[in-house]
Amino acid sequence: MRSLLIFLLLFFACPVMAQIYKYTDADGNTAYSNQPPDGVKAQPVELPPLNRVEPQAASAPPVEGTSREQPLSAYEVLELTNLPTTEALRANNGTFTVNVLIKPRLQGPHLFRLLLDDQPYGQPSNVPILQLVNIDRGTHSLAVQVIDGENIVQQSPAVTFTVQRVHKP
Repeated sequence: MRSLLIFLLLFFACPVMAQIYKYTDADGNTAYSNQPPDGVKAQPVELPPLNRVEPQAASAPPVEGTSREQPLSAYEVLELTNLPTTEALRANNGTFTVNVLIKPRLQGPHLFRLLLDDQPYGQPSNVPILQLVNIDRGTHSLAVQVIDGENIVQQSPAVTFTVQRVHKP
């Protein structure tokens, strides 16, 4: 019986259309074949049409001056997390980390670059945890950019935060 099921699965998976016959073998089991057996009454089996998926139409070529590789918004989500906005960030030495939430994940040659008070900060990185070092106390704005070389692919909204540090006279 198991070999019959395997045969049927293989047979139905085959894209070639053939006639299938159903009959009862000498042991009283229902059997299927692509040829009616001699001396046995076999009934043709009507099969439903095969499923078919139409190929997708090719997309239009890019418009002059645009890039086919990256749409205007390459990432659905790009934002900074792990940064308090309603209370001061306590960083006695001015060092802390921020996380980047990005979906889908960072692609190919893209890198993260921080913008601290609208100026590039630190070295670009492909790691979504970025460290800021020796940031002065006071209120700052911070955003993250996804860059490809010198080109800005996308930028997050700026987050305003306040750093609280111990003042040493």
